Amino acid sequence: MAMTTLAEGTSIFVENIFESRYKHVGELLRLGANIKVEGRVAVVEGVARLSGAPVEAADLRGGAALVVAGLAAQGTTEISGLKHLDRGYENIEKSLAMLGADVERI
Repeated sequence: MAMTTLAEGTSIFVENIFESRYKHVGELLRLGANIKVEGRVAVVEGVARLSGAPVEAADLRGGAALVVAGLAAQGTTEISGLKHLDRGYENIEKSLAMLGADVERI
């Protein structure tokens, strides 16, 4: 979902397993995404750019989406709630930095 926020056109997501899968949507909106959620359906309209902002990871997958969106955003994105990311990704900031990302853990 994070990358579709920057894609041209409309993307539609339907979640049939976890009711609360879209916890990260509010945080993507803070970065400038255009997402509408109705029940189990999320509709994403691509925007020209995302802007850095402070956001909070509420779960593992949503946290990963925020990292991806933050890396694509212009400016600085500060992500709190790293305990969720740490559950699934060991030293994610080191792995991303090795790929050329401008990321650090404070």
